[in-house]
Amino acid sequence: MKPYLAAAIQMTSVPDLHKNLAQAEELIDLAVRQGAELVGLPENFSFMGQEQDKLAQAEEIARESEIFLKKMAQRYQVTLLGGSFPVPVGDTGRVYNTTILVSPNGEELARYNKVHLFDVNVPDGNTYRESSTVVAGQELPPVYFSEYLGNLGLSICYDVRFPELYRHLSDKGTDVIFVPAAFTAFTGKDHWQVLLQARAIENTAYVIAPAQTGNNYGRRLTHGHAIIIDPWGTILADAGDKPGIAIAEINPSRLEQVRRQMPSLQHRVFS
Repeated sequence: MKPYLAAAIQMTSVPDLHKNLAQAEELIDLAVRQGAELVGLPENFSFMGQEQDKLAQAEEIARESEIFLKKMAQRYQVTLLGGSFPVPVGDTGRVYNTTILVSPNGEELARYNKVHLFDVNVPDGNTYRESSTVVAGQELPPVYFSEYLGNLGLSICYDVRFPELYRHLSDKGTDVIFVPAAFTAFTGKDHWQVLLQARAIENTAYVIAPAQTGNNYGRRLTHGHAIIIDPWGTILADAGDKPGIAIAEINPSRLEQVRRQMPSLQHRVFS
């Protein structure tokens, strides 16, 4: 592993696949021009709209998203996390909420289907029932072992509230945790940053959290603040509340330093 720059992209995705892909490319280009070698897109990067519209277009969204991710990774010669996008599940009429990691040669390195689904009545009056259209993944997320970028662990949004998932990633040797998200504005203001800092601190790992921001459609408001956090819990970069990027250095010597100073993973009693 070597020191390198990583970028967490922040978007306002809308119910328009091609408009979203154009926005994503612009921001990938911006990240690469600033030197990023590892780039992450947010949850639902290629489509955010009504559930019935998502299902109606799911096959096209899945196909175009994968083509786009592989093309961007190759064109810009970066390792690219495809935030998440819907992938049809057989003839169930439902989809997985899927993220993929793609290499600079356009090869899929890892894939994860979100296991924790957001079925919540938020106090701002909005109700979310992700399970009405999404099939929960059945497998813990993978870790991709990279000689140059460190060990990259995957997760998606609501997963961040379930520390056992990140302990699994930690047990597998994760150095960098991805949390692409479309966090609600209401919960985000109180929980987004503190949960991500907790996951970084307790697992002594970097956290890269790309995010959705602003008004995506109707009353769907997302929190923003795409963020990169170091293993001590220090915020290295925050994209604020407008589309853009958070960019920061991932440094193996910092990782080693924190793990040496605070060897809590070695002191675990229960597993």
